[in-house]
Amino acid sequence: MPRFFVPPFTGEETVIIGEDGRHIARSLRMKPGEPLTLCDGEGTDYHCEITGFSGDEVWVRVLERHASQTEPSVRVTVYQGLPKGDKMDAIVQKAVELGAAEIVPVMMRRCVSRPDEKSASKKTARWQKICDEAAKQSGRGRLPVVLPPVTLEQAISRSGDSRMILFYEGGGQPLPEIVLPEDKAISIFIGPEGGVDASEVQLLQQAGAQTATLGPRILRTETAPLAALTAIMLLTGNLN
Repeated sequence: MPRFFVPPFTGEETVIIGEDGRHIARSLRMKPGEPLTLCDGEGTDYHCEITGFSGDEVWVRVLERHASQTEPSVRVTVYQGLPKGDKMDAIVQKAVELGAAEIVPVMMRRCVSRPDEKSASKKTARWQKICDEAAKQSGRGRLPVVLPPVTLEQAISRSGDSRMILFYEGGGQPLPEIVLPEDKAISIFIGPEGGVDASEVQLLQQAGAQTATLGPRILRTETAPLAALTAIMLLTGNLN
């Protein structure tokens, strides 16, 4: 069933406008009476049927509403050392599919890509669009967010009281010794292509981060966050 994100609304009817309205009317060629699912991006799903069209506006009636069943019990924020090229596109897409709540690019010492403010703004807008599409495709109940690039110090500051885990090529604890089934908020830190500098490891550890390993193999920067997310979701019971 087609699924679309809409702003939160009250009542039994609403209208879908903009790009989604055009997609329903022109690309999907849906008709009055056909079902679709709306999500308010805050955890509520609405099972609806189309009642009519006005140009690219699509009018729908709510048949049933309930809490989304697709959101994980743990809120995971991915702090990703900014990689080269278009690798971040794939990281955002797959991280959202796997259940990440936020993806935050981090400017680390060994980052090769260092966009200026204008370029970073354009990239962030593209990543958010990729994020939105991935959330629709995977049936997410909350709309994840991609933030503009931040420094490592800023990333640590905004991680708050969440469990901080640095996935470090230099070794660390096995993940099952760190992640608990009852964990509600986890911040994971992934280095760029060149890895995490020793001074950054020290900074994270001083802030309370635990270092973890994803096994004896060295994973690419675009592989590590996906492996980490999968493992965390399994250990917290979110792949059942």
